[in-house]
Parts: sequence; structure tokens; C-alpha cells
Amino acid sequence: MGLSPENTCVSDDAVSRAAADAENPASKPQATDSLSYDELLQEYSQLRERFLRTTNALGSAAHDLKTPLAILNGYVELLQSEKLGTLNNRQRDVLRDMRSNGQRLQQFIQDFLSFSVLETGEMKMRYEVGDMNACLSEVCRLWSHRFQERGLALYFLGNDKVRRFAFDSAKVQRVISNLLENASKFTPAGGTVWLHGEPYMWERRAANNPVVPSERRTQNDPLPNSVKVSVSDTGPGIPAEYHIEVFDDFFRLPQNENQTDGMGLGLAIARRLVNGMGGKIWVESEPGAGCKFSFIIPLKPVTGASKGKSK
Repeated sequence: MGLSPENTCVSDDAVSRAAADAENPASKPQATDSLSYDELLQEYSQLRERFLRTTNALGSAAHDLKTPLAILNGYVELLQSEKLGTLNNRQRDVLRDMRSNGQRLQQFIQDFLSFSVLETGEMKMRYEVGDMNACLSEVCRLWSHRFQERGLALYFLGNDKVRRFAFDSAKVQRVISNLLENASKFTPAGGTVWLHGEPYMWERRAANNPVVPSERRTQNDPLPNSVKVSVSDTGPGIPAEYHIEVFDDFFRLPQNENQTDGMGLGLAIARRLVNGMGGKIWVESEPGAGCKFSFIIPLKPVTGASKGKSK
């Protein structure tokens, strides 16, 4: 039964003691001291372990879904080929929708798998000497049909000055694919997307390796030491305050939160892959003026940058 003001009785002494306690800080229970370094480290280790377990669980679930989905997609393609019988127009439309949604789900699963591998540090880079122009051209060819379906123009601008060097072609193509997918989603029909590669002089400053006067002439070598790849579009653009956040895990711009396509992992995966190759990635954009996503890959692989992790 609840107590009402009428049947509640508090003695004057109790009130006096409560007032005195309120005015005397020494009488209050003291807050615990700040956590020590060891305790903070233990808390961090536990959180990190829990996060990795969750990430591994997501990766395992995605992997378990990958095989049955591939089988379903295979059957859809078989039906579309009409080897099992002629289809009417309605059946063709249904199968086309099934295939489109199957491909979307397959992309989601692949994103989860890539995110899991990158986050747990299990991604290994495989560097082989290759032609970056050929790599970019191949990605452009693979995406051209999808861009045409969406009423977008996709142009690849090659550069003969980009020389052959050692890079992980599969990882670079994944980064470019993620950037092209992002551009295709947010560029309105009738828009244009450009893919471009060029030699680049990347002037890095390492805090633990300061430049000494005797080395300054070598440091200022004008020869390019990296390749810069850019994807530009004529989309709505990104406000400056989100230029860093767009590369965060599961991030979506506020105006795109209701969009059902994607999980906000494409750019995060691209960032991890680029960092894993010893490069960097960024965006240049203004609202209403489109976006230009660029990343740099060094001509010489960076030692110790093979895990794809970023700090």
C-alpha cells in the first residue's frame, strides 16, 4: 500500500539530520577514485574481446548464408536461361526482381565477411607487379552495365604515366567497386561518374622519423612515389562536417537514413583496405557540387601495413 502525505510521519530529528548531511559534504558517501591504468586496460581488453567475438559471430553467420544464397541465385539464372522451359513476360519480370534482390543480399553478405576479416586483422595483402590502368579499366567494364541501367554515364580516364608497380589488384578493385557503388546510389539519373588514376607525389610526415637536414634533398625528390585513384560524380554532395564520418562503420548521412540500400559499410571497408596497403583515402565535396573520393597507394608496399586495420 502506498503512503500519502497524510499518513507519512517523519521526526524533526530525522529532518534535521538530513539537512545537516546535505550541507556537510564530508558526511556523503565518497565517489570511487578514478580507474587505474591497469583497470582501464583490463576494461578495454574485455570490451575488445567481446567486440571480436561479436564480429566473428557475424562473419560466421554471413558465411553460412553465402552457400545457400549462391545456390538460389544459380537456380534463378537457370530459369532465366529458359533451358527448363519458355517463360512468359510476367515470369521474366519476377525472375529479374529475384535476381536483383539476390545480388543485393549477396553484396550484404560479402560486406559482412569483409568487415569481419578486416576487423579481426586476418586480411592479408598479396602484392604482385601489375598495370593499374588495366585494373581500373576492368572494374569500369564490370560496372558499365549497371550504370547504364540506372541512366548514368561512367567514364574511365587512363593515364600512360602510371607505371607498373606492386599492388594487391583484388583489394584495389574492391575499393574502387565500393566507391563506384556509392556514386551510383547517390548520383541522380542523367548524371556522370569519372574514374581516374594518376602518378602522385605523397609527402608524408612521420612523427617518429623527423627529417634531418642531410636527408632533406632526398625527401624532396620530385618523382612520384604513389598512385592516386579518384572517383568523381555529379551527385548531391556531402557537407564538410561529414567528410570524416562517412568512412565510419555503419554510418549514413542524416538525409539518407531512410534509404534501404546498403548497411553503411562500403566506405568503411574501403578505408580499411586502403590503410592496409599503406595508403590513405579522403573525400572532397560541397553540397550540390558532387563528390570526389580519392585514395593513394604507395609504389613501394609499406612494411607492417598488411592487416588492414586503422587507428
